[in-house]
Amino acid sequence: MLLLLVVKGVSFAQETEEEESSFSFSGSVDTYYRVNLNSANDPTNGTTAPGSSFANLPGFSLGMVNLIGAYEGEKVGFVADLVFGPRGADAVFGSGLDVDGDGVADGATSGTFVNQLYTYLNVSDNVTLTLGNFNTFLGYEVISPTANFNYSTSYMFSYGPFSHTGFKADIALGEASLMLGVFNPTDATEFNPSGEYFGGAQIGFGGAYLNFLFDDDFFQVDLTAGWDLTDSFYLGVNATSASDNFVGGALYLQTALSEDFSLGLRGEYFQDQGLGLLTEDESVIDLTLTGNYTVGSLTIIPELRLDSFSEDDVVITDLAKGETANSLTSFLVAAVYSF
Repeated sequence: MLLLLVVKGVSFAQETEEEESSFSFSGSVDTYYRVNLNSANDPTNGTTAPGSSFANLPGFSLGMVNLIGAYEGEKVGFVADLVFGPRGADAVFGSGLDVDGDGVADGATSGTFVNQLYTYLNVSDNVTLTLGNFNTFLGYEVISPTANFNYSTSYMFSYGPFSHTGFKADIALGEASLMLGVFNPTDATEFNPSGEYFGGAQIGFGGAYLNFLFDDDFFQVDLTAGWDLTDSFYLGVNATSASDNFVGGALYLQTALSEDFSLGLRGEYFQDQGLGLLTEDESVIDLTLTGNYTVGSLTIIPELRLDSFSEDDVVITDLAKGETANSLTSFLVAAVYSF
């Protein structure tokens, strides 16, 4: 009789937990048209895009398909986030095996499509433990276009990190929050290729988050914040500094002009201090004016962007004629459908 009571009690508890748990399926599809206004749009004849990630293909172009399955229980859950298409491929560039040992992934594996893959345990109402691969906690912008106001991305976001694979603990402290974690090298999503590890921490309070990523030879500090100044006006802030790599700051101003249309301006200053993706010590100012027009689940995003570089002759406007400039002006229209 005692055994039957125990079995029935466990069965009832499992049924109750199943009732309180839920599985969800969501995602997005995005595509766009992009054109330069002062440079060639032929990849063999000029500079076709700013040096930031995504939205960097000429003409009618594809973004990505994003498929997210998530199971949220009272105590445990998981997220499986898959990406397909050019934007998705850029987002998971660190996936795959480094066959020749040069630090670059050579062989495509299942990880090529995995944007996030993690499980979590709610130890209490205030503590959550997460193990797996998850998008970075640094920075203002994210990989999915549904969570960004601007369709093209900032230089600070593009220089990374994008994702981490490891273990973290999120702790709620009343009005404040704390995250502590240990991760594989940045963007090494499938496994640890070097045996080295990074530490990470985040302190949050009042809509602002101070983020840290570090190992023996690297230290990055990052500030992200956002506030609704009025019912229709929003201000976002991002500033970051990575040792001997890069430094930058940006303001995000957004206002709702109607229920369906919003307008936003991103102003960013960025300096490459050693990575060499731009000329060393070269800086760039990115001014991006973006509109968001919503029709049901579809968001239409017209965007005008100016990238102005501190060095001359950075932008090749016409290779055949030998014409160059120190700025690039571009325009795009994107369509993002979320479900």
